[in-house]
Amino acid sequence: MEEKTKQYILKLARRAIETYVRTGRIISKPKDYPKELDEKRGVFVTINKIFYGRPELRGCIGLPYPTKPLIDGIIEAAISATRDPRFPPLSEDELDKIKIEVSILTEPKKLEGSVKEAVDKIIPFKHGVIIKKGFRSALFLPQVWDELPKKEVFLSQLCLKAGLPADEWKREGIEFHVFEAEIIEEK
Repeated sequence: MEEKTKQYILKLARRAIETYVRTGRIISKPKDYPKELDEKRGVFVTINKIFYGRPELRGCIGLPYPTKPLIDGIIEAAISATRDPRFPPLSEDELDKIKIEVSILTEPKKLEGSVKEAVDKIIPFKHGVIIKKGFRSALFLPQVWDELPKKEVFLSQLCLKAGLPADEWKREGIEFHVFEAEIIEEK
């Protein structure tokens, strides 16, 4: 993706967040935007609050599957990230303390084979992972490997996020889907 398009994406996400937090309004899709944003792609928007010089997660929500044009997904995910249920809603006085990261996803692909074969196909630091079992599912973006670099710990934490036992990833019947992400972040 061109640098110009990446900067456009970051400005759009920030404008969506700031407008929503300040006024409660959802911005309209711009009339003039890079046409590659018409492509249907999965997208996540992560809001990090800078706390004593270090980023701390403040919200991360997105659309894992390519169900809508990127331009619409960015706006939707940006606004949703301000209301991530794991945190209080983002407040206006936090806006100058946040950094925004947008992750553009490849389409998730189901890993076939036994649990061991599927787990062996997961590449740390490259793949984001979705696990599914029954009605439960959870997703970690590829960036989560930075915090959880051991595959066993990564998968155990992903199970816990889905509301499953930590070792559920070792049992038959669990599905693994992997994807990659192009990460665009504010400096």
